[in-house]
Amino acid sequence: MPRRARSKTDPAAAPTDGAKNGDDLDRYEGMRDFERTPEPPPSPATPVERDGPLTFVIQKHRATRLHYDLRLEVDGVLKSWPIPRGPSTDPKERRLAVMTEDHPFDYGTFEGLIPKGQYGAGEVVVWDRGTYSPDEGGYFSFHDRDDANRRMREDIEAGKVSVHFRGHKMKGSWALVKTTQAPNSWLALKHRDDAVDSEHDLTDLDASVISGLTIADLQAGRRLPEVQPDILDPAGLPGAKRAPLPGTLLPMQASLGDGPFSDERWLFEPKLDGVRVLALVEDGKATLRSRRGLDMTAQYPGLAVAFGRQPAHTMVLDGEIVALDDRGVPSFERLQQRLNLVNAHEIQQAERTVPALCYVFDLLYIDGVDLRRVPLVERKRMLQRMLLPSPTVRLMDYVEGEGQAAYEAWVGLGLEGVVAKHRDSVYETGRRSNRWVKLKHRTTDEFLVCGYTKGEGSRGRTFGALVLGTRDEQGRLIHVGQAGSGFDDRGLAAMLKQLEPLRTDAHPFEVTPTTLPKDITWVRPEVVVEAEYSNYTSDQNLRAPVFKRLRPDKAPHEVRMQAPLASPSGPVVASASAGTSLEEQVAGVLDQLEATKRQQFTLEVGEHRIALSNLDKEMWPAFGEQRPLTKRDLISYYARTARVLLPQLRDRPLTMTRYPNGIEGKFFYQKHVDSLPGDFVETVTSYSSDAGSDQDYILVNNLPTLLWLGQVADLALHTSLARVDPEPDGHHLSADFSGSREQVRSSLLNYPDFILFDLDPYIYSGKEGKGEEPELNRRAFLKTCETAGWLKELLDSAGLASFLKTSGATGLHIYVPVIRHYDYAAIRGVADTFGGFLVRAHPKEITMEWTTEKRAGKVFMDANQNARHKNLAAAYSPRSKAGAPVSMPLRWDELGKVYPTDFTILTADARIERAGDLWANILEAKQDLAALLG
Repeated sequence: MPRRARSKTDPAAAPTDGAKNGDDLDRYEGMRDFERTPEPPPSPATPVERDGPLTFVIQKHRATRLHYDLRLEVDGVLKSWPIPRGPSTDPKERRLAVMTEDHPFDYGTFEGLIPKGQYGAGEVVVWDRGTYSPDEGGYFSFHDRDDANRRMREDIEAGKVSVHFRGHKMKGSWALVKTTQAPNSWLALKHRDDAVDSEHDLTDLDASVISGLTIADLQAGRRLPEVQPDILDPAGLPGAKRAPLPGTLLPMQASLGDGPFSDERWLFEPKLDGVRVLALVEDGKATLRSRRGLDMTAQYPGLAVAFGRQPAHTMVLDGEIVALDDRGVPSFERLQQRLNLVNAHEIQQAERTVPALCYVFDLLYIDGVDLRRVPLVERKRMLQRMLLPSPTVRLMDYVEGEGQAAYEAWVGLGLEGVVAKHRDSVYETGRRSNRWVKLKHRTTDEFLVCGYTKGEGSRGRTFGALVLGTRDEQGRLIHVGQAGSGFDDRGLAAMLKQLEPLRTDAHPFEVTPTTLPKDITWVRPEVVVEAEYSNYTSDQNLRAPVFKRLRPDKAPHEVRMQAPLASPSGPVVASASAGTSLEEQVAGVLDQLEATKRQQFTLEVGEHRIALSNLDKEMWPAFGEQRPLTKRDLISYYARTARVLLPQLRDRPLTMTRYPNGIEGKFFYQKHVDSLPGDFVETVTSYSSDAGSDQDYILVNNLPTLLWLGQVADLALHTSLARVDPEPDGHHLSADFSGSREQVRSSLLNYPDFILFDLDPYIYSGKEGKGEEPELNRRAFLKTCETAGWLKELLDSAGLASFLKTSGATGLHIYVPVIRHYDYAAIRGVADTFGGFLVRAHPKEITMEWTTEKRAGKVFMDANQNARHKNLAAAYSPRSKAGAPVSMPLRWDELGKVYPTDFTILTADARIERAGDLWANILEAKQDLAALLG
């Protein structure tokens, strides 16, 4: 049969060897009239020097004949191979690819209609795009653009190219091999790897990955929508930053929700019944870590190998390990057979009898780029391209917006429910967040086994029921009932064997139960189980509890009663108390406090509950004409001033200063918490040098948390000068605070928002006892005001705006808000420099001497408070001093005209009403120290 002559407008008719002589795009330009074609002309601004991995595009092009143009970025241009039949994922298929002229880099996003009479006339859509790396020898250069370009030049010249694609459709390893049949004739073929698929035709996926349109849509006259292509370089995503691979990570956790909902701002994933895992991949080796940070690699060797094959130099993935039942549905009962295996032979046997697989739903880190501050929807889009799925490592499906339908569909398939995730949520390492919400078909929770009852009949040799406990809102271990069903004979024996070594003589509850069954054997509360139940009764007992399974992956201290979050409605806010405004919540709290004189009751704050007790206990004794102030007064103050207090506390680790018996009793500091009153308390996990391990620190990010601090008699709110939130100036810093002191030093927690000048007068009234600190007196305070005035003049001369407040004790605090370019050491150096200048200018009035005796008669300027381990009373915080004073922001023109005792927890809110929140915009007044420091 005679062959049809090729048209001059057919791109496959005029092949050139772009691999030779460094094609400079002249040929591309000479073949097109850019006044008639919408194709991009070559530009001198073509980004030859770009960051990130090399990119590729495949354009489906209906010219004289339909074909697929494969274009690989090399040295700033797109090397091009039309593939008439398109790529195939069947390794047996070898598809002709004809090398043609180089195209400019900007061609990579071109879609549209090339007019008749122009070269290549016809419709074009971007069929796939992504990033790629040469992979000869199993080595990737995604992280090294220069090396990738060098390898590609050499491979094209040699006529054999092996590359790994990270695209929407093109995944895994492929080859381009030059043939001897014609100068520009190559073959495109798929290498054998996890992306092989001999059953499906890849070209059946015909829609554009940019516009969603097909060639047929363009032929029918549909207009291209104005959409921005996905960002291909991970480092280019909003919130991404280059950083070393985190050494230690803990997964973000979801709060418990009360029912399914639909909302376009949320994504919905199926809730799988398995074990959480973080997979850390580095140079072909994977480490699997549990939700508690424990190494699980040896338990799942097959998964470790599969993750190690991921096409990345470094990578961190978040997912769920499951085992499937005979219906193909995740079964925790089946997976449980593997959870406690340590013997290598038993593990290998389980690999065959109970194969595990992992569904991956998040990408936290890739090739030197930390993605945890990137919005979730962008992380998922990047994950879809970056992950190489395999039979055991799979991509988790999700639905946008239609949560109700997704819930019904997945529950109908036998799954637990859905996990709703706000599309803009960042990854909050080690924290339980209300930006992720789990919505279960049946209510389940974790409980501590505190004992077991005597068995009868067929259970005479084991036990009757487990006695269950959990921690209430105050962190106390309480009894919540018994679970006797849900066991088979083997399960009963296994449970008894685990509990017998934990036997003890007395019950472990911190609140003595009012009713208990007979013949209980008590055990130490160290075993965590999951139980299903209908709801809680009014006296906090489980209704119809059924044992479901052991939870060895959960730590005993994590177990606490969870109050379900209401389904999101209205704008999503950072507070854990969604559903009502802060003003409405405060009004409700004050109404409840005023409506009852009871010493204890349960305070309702939105959908949360806080058990209040000892409300009439005296915290501050009478002072002058002021009456004694109680815990009720403290909680009321926190509620009334929450609108100004919370912005000063938000995202700053807190040190509690607790006075259980008021300021005349003993007190203690508390930084770390083991148990919390509820999910509303947000925490951050950070390495503690004192403890030598990771610890949880409280963040006061909502009203319920603030009021709970009143309940536990935290009389002074001491917070860090640094925040865990990167907005707006900290995206270049690590948001991982765990694992080591070095990790904290490189993180947000080592870069303060302020330079702090703490002015304390060491000018005595003469009434102090021997060895006592100076008491508040007017002469000393006026000297402190004079020093503050000199400091302001000096700061003004340096062009630095400053903010003033009373310390709430005897002195003053001056804050200078700064952009987070410098760590604590540098900031302390700046404070020392300014302080030293003032000491030299006023040596008789000011001192920076560390020895107390040398401070006498002077105002001590303390620059040492600019340190990571130091916390200072926040603006509007009460103080544990006589009269219940408050650390009050001042205008500079008030300096010397007010006195610290003018502001107490009884008078502060009136002052705020009159003067306004003087520090409301302090973070918007940040200044760059670069010019000052050089």
